[in-house]
Amino acid sequence: MTEKKLLMGNEAIALGAIEAGVQVVTGYPGTPSTEALETIARHANRCGIYTEWSSNEKVALETAVGAAYSEAKALVTMKQVGLNVASDPLMSLSYIGVKGALVLLVADDPGPHSSQTEQDTRAFGHFANIPVLDPATPQEAYELTKLAFELSHEFEIPVILRTTTRVSHSCGDVELAVSESKAPKPVPVETSCEGFTKDRRWTIFPRLTAERHPWLENVQVQLSNRFSEPPYNSVSGTGKIGIIASGVSALYVKEAVKSFEELFTLFRVGTVYPFPEKAALSFLKGIEKLIVVEELDPYLEEQALQLIGRSHLPVDVYGKKNGFFPVSGEYNVDVIIDCINKVFAELGETASLSHAVPAVLRGELPPLPVRAPTLCAGCMHRTVFYAFKQTAKRLKKDSQVETIFSGDIGCYTLGNAHPLNMVDTCLCMGAGMSIAGGLSRTNPEAKQVAFIGDSTFFHSGIPAVVNAVYNGANVTLAVLDNRTTAMTGHQPHPGIGVTALGSPSKAIDIADVVRSCGVEFVRSVDIDSLENCLEGCVEAAKEAIEFKGPSVVVFKGKCVGITKPSIRFIIDTESCTGCGLCVKQLGCPALFLPSGEEKPIIQNSCSGCGLCEQVCISGAIRESGVKK
Repeated sequence: MTEKKLLMGNEAIALGAIEAGVQVVTGYPGTPSTEALETIARHANRCGIYTEWSSNEKVALETAVGAAYSEAKALVTMKQVGLNVASDPLMSLSYIGVKGALVLLVADDPGPHSSQTEQDTRAFGHFANIPVLDPATPQEAYELTKLAFELSHEFEIPVILRTTTRVSHSCGDVELAVSESKAPKPVPVETSCEGFTKDRRWTIFPRLTAERHPWLENVQVQLSNRFSEPPYNSVSGTGKIGIIASGVSALYVKEAVKSFEELFTLFRVGTVYPFPEKAALSFLKGIEKLIVVEELDPYLEEQALQLIGRSHLPVDVYGKKNGFFPVSGEYNVDVIIDCINKVFAELGETASLSHAVPAVLRGELPPLPVRAPTLCAGCMHRTVFYAFKQTAKRLKKDSQVETIFSGDIGCYTLGNAHPLNMVDTCLCMGAGMSIAGGLSRTNPEAKQVAFIGDSTFFHSGIPAVVNAVYNGANVTLAVLDNRTTAMTGHQPHPGIGVTALGSPSKAIDIADVVRSCGVEFVRSVDIDSLENCLEGCVEAAKEAIEFKGPSVVVFKGKCVGITKPSIRFIIDTESCTGCGLCVKQLGCPALFLPSGEEKPIIQNSCSGCGLCEQVCISGAIRESGVKK
């Protein structure tokens, strides 16, 4: 019995994994991958699936590996930069393989919309010799998830299911193979597996690697042959101009050429690595020109060029490498229409693809408003940033000492925005403290302050603290503990005392962790309990910066995205002098200076943190007396 449901791509992946019999699911939250694990977590108790948010992607993968060694079916979820963290075990795992099944959902982010990089996981699969499946729709995501488990089990190798933002977060009708309510429940992992069997295969040494490498290369050949069979890839059309595309780009192509379909033959690749050479060769022999449409890296283009060269085919290729398509950024239908028209012009074709909205009209459309990302109104991070900013100003005024602020990945990255300007460096998760340590060696006269969030601290911040203590770095770490993983949708982490399934667990205290690492100066500041939170934060910041050696202050507060305060503030226009200090220095989105007005107002988005009241030098800001 089938059932059709409207599903987000990540939800379709989750249901595909459940239908495939997944028993262990691990991951670390990262947009655009997060909803897949969250969906499985909602079904976990009913289906007997062990599900966890791990402390980072490396730990998540290694946990899943242990399950797969014991013949379980496991899924790991992460975004593309999380794959960097997990790459160390993954590179070795491709040689060792698995016994049950292991699938990695890796969500790429062309654009990028919410990432540090635009890296392409298809290339990583090639690098690691791990098969990569590339769905274009929620339906394909559902089907290819099930295929990934089948391939992993059959070939005893991990498989990557690579999505992009538009696949993970788009919604569409998905035909489920069985009714969701009647789908067979995966057998609980503790009762279904034969357990771990001791075997020298699970212990990687140079000799074992040398033995397994030929096996690994042979698997790539077998998979390439398998991928050349239907239904993994498809060819449509009979035109002499070929187009090869994968993922959501294939859908853009179909829409772009719908009025000129007779000119083209489209080869949609769903199994991007190993490249389906036999199917591709059959496609290439029937065309004269080849257009390659793919976001990010020229992966398909390079595979096609190699195959054309080895086979001595008289096919000209038009893609990224000769400038016909953008080498970075996210594609859409309009981008592809413009690029194909460039190819037409090169070929002397009189045909021209048309935009749904003519260029003249598109030029007349008003531009979208610029909405710079900013910290939420009432966010505790703003108070901490402002406190350190005031402390640094006084330090420079009194002793001419500069302060360098190293940031990290999370909501608090937005501390770089005007008017706070409190992030001088930002590289990757957990790097702030380590970079501050390096800066302390090359800028010994400056003070070094690093910011990190609570979830990021557990993810990759602890080794940096250990390193600072071990090597005696004169740095200050401000831990911004708002009791959640806020940037990706408020997932729990080891410091909260709740698991992904909502079960109570041991809450790990950050202050205790840094003390155990040998940090001698450790302070905890509960921002919500302070009558004057700014004054308390400034005092803690001053003490920490003046301490010689590693110092840590854990600033605790509530995330306003979860807990809404019951008060708000207003501005007394009679007392207000119009100095604009509250607007100019805080950058709170609840504070607004209307055009042509001299005095600001506080909007309904006020969360009642009271920072503006403490900053106001004229005492014009006060509680409204209205409970929200």
